[in-house]
Amino acid sequence: MKLWLKRTLIGVVGAGVLFSGLSACSGRQHGWGHGESGDHAQHQAKMVDYADKKLDLNDAQKQRLSVLAVKLQEQRTALMGASKDPRAELKALVAGDKLDKTKAQALIEEKTGAIRSKSPEVLSAAADFFDNLNPAQQQQIRDLMNRRRGWGG
Repeated sequence: MKLWLKRTLIGVVGAGVLFSGLSACSGRQHGWGHGESGDHAQHQAKMVDYADKKLDLNDAQKQRLSVLAVKLQEQRTALMGASKDPRAELKALVAGDKLDKTKAQALIEEKTGAIRSKSPEVLSAAADFFDNLNPAQQQQIRDLMNRRRGWGG
């Protein structure tokens, strides 16, 4: 595997793990979908501050992390689509005696389209953030990834 691709993948996964950890540790908020847009900005600022404390980021790195957070939020919003209640949308697929294949396929197309359209921006922002960390900071992210092994620990 090419070195730049490997580094990019590590960066994206590391950023994902970092944001998951930051979300879990940042108080009682359960995700970005609850609350007003001001809450998103406040939550994002808390996450950047937490990462700054853990990684000792400089101003340019904090800015890159903020851009990554915005791109991740945009990706999440695109994945949510127009639906305010995705669970109800899934329940509707199995509400009848047969799975509504047409609606299920449309839902799949919508979600994969959102991933296809937004992922390059997220990947670019993640790579920009990770590639501009110093080797010690990059190693801290790798160590964090090694400690967190899924939901069960």
